[in-house]
Amino acid sequence: MSLGKVARGLVLPARVAMRPAAPVLHRSYAAVSEARAVLESELEGIRAAGTWKAERIITSKQGPQIKVEGSSSTILNFCANNYLGLSSHPEVVQAGIDALNTHGAGLSSVRFICGTQDLHKNLEQKLAEFHEREDCILYASCFDANAGLFEVLLGPDDAVLSDELNHASIIDGIRLCRAKRLRYKHMDLRDLEIKLKEAQSSRLRLVVTDGVFSMDGDVAPLSGICDLADQYGALVFIDECHATGFLGARGRGTDELLGVMDRVHIVNSTLGKALGGAAGGYTVGPKPLIDLLRQRSRPYLFSNSLPPPVVGCALRAVELLLASNEISRSMTAKTMRFRNKMTEAGFTISGSAHPICPVMLGDARLASLMSDDMLKLGIYVIGFSFPVVPKGKARIRVQISAAHTDQDIDQCVDAFIQTGRKHGVVS
Repeated sequence: MSLGKVARGLVLPARVAMRPAAPVLHRSYAAVSEARAVLESELEGIRAAGTWKAERIITSKQGPQIKVEGSSSTILNFCANNYLGLSSHPEVVQAGIDALNTHGAGLSSVRFICGTQDLHKNLEQKLAEFHEREDCILYASCFDANAGLFEVLLGPDDAVLSDELNHASIIDGIRLCRAKRLRYKHMDLRDLEIKLKEAQSSRLRLVVTDGVFSMDGDVAPLSGICDLADQYGALVFIDECHATGFLGARGRGTDELLGVMDRVHIVNSTLGKALGGAAGGYTVGPKPLIDLLRQRSRPYLFSNSLPPPVVGCALRAVELLLASNEISRSMTAKTMRFRNKMTEAGFTISGSAHPICPVMLGDARLASLMSDDMLKLGIYVIGFSFPVVPKGKARIRVQISAAHTDQDIDQCVDAFIQTGRKHGVVS
């Protein structure tokens, strides 16, 4: 048989199907070994800097009190985004069980093929109603919602103006679009106006901000942003992950809190915090935008549908909030109780009047050591350091839940005082 026929793949003699030559294998092993050394060096650098992020293992359901592997007693949890305590609310849990029984564990498909159930449409309708917007589209996470929006909405003739401390998912989403990118100083309206003037030749101008900035607990100046947007012909987008469900008179978010619900055009938020705490994100806004996202948004088109139990839990959480704001009423008093007691003790607490209460420490290793000592005293908190927050701004981020009691809060403050004195943070 000729070599030509072998080359054309008509016949492959056994003697041709040989293992790769030993030198090739050796080069491959060397490459793997070299890559491993590079990775180990990076990891050692993280450990040396004191910014290693260990994962504690919880052995109970999420809530104000949890069980943690390695601890024999119940621990008070002060670092979850479970703002309203709905992640273990009996009605929310039962709704997930019911959805599992009636609609199954998952769809095994994306939405436009065979992954849309009546549960998905019901939740989208309820979320649009909750935010008083025309329509809603669900995603697997709010990270996906932020990744899927800007590329679809904005083109090379447009401009996006983004607060410099916006969430990482917003930054990554903006990187995917081809619009002109202008970053303004954190919550600085004067700098935003300068950037808006610079963007006047663009077709569309979109101002992008977190409603509440998760690392510091500060609230965006939405009224001033909307004034500038009106003046310079811009749209306004807010990420409401740390506001939906509990800020504002009815828990609608920062736009309700600041009286600009009819002036904010697009809202992205999450189901994974106050609205049941499971997973999922969404965009609410004008119906033409939502329709276009269903046609072109890549995370929506190429990700499996949200599992029915997750949708069932979130749907019940939204229904509870539509029916009453009683769950969130105690949030303000509990938040201020913690903030005032910690300030009186000598701690520096960032932000104002938000249940995100960052205890500012500066040093990454100190934040890590203090959080470990707090756990020994029965308080679950986590030290935040670079790259989650800027270098030199390490902190322990405490998060208050409506499910915490005044006694829980006082116990947390007492543990901070004891630990702070040990490490010389307070006297």
